[in-house]
Amino acid sequence: MAKVVITQKRSVINRPNDQKLTIKALGLGKINRSVEKEMTPQIAGMIKKINHLVSVENK
Repeated sequence: MAKVVITQKRSVINRPNDQKLTIKALGLGKINRSVEKEMTPQIAGMIKKINHLVSVENK
């Protein structure tokens, strides 16, 4: 599987609760925090849900 680096770029203030929980589930929570994950269908769905809050880079 390919690895991706997910970086939070925008705040979760005034966002729906499901988006806040998705950010937390990915291990993010602060702006400019990054995590490296395997690109699975589950992670791809999470990224799609919050793509306006994060940036994604292939590794």
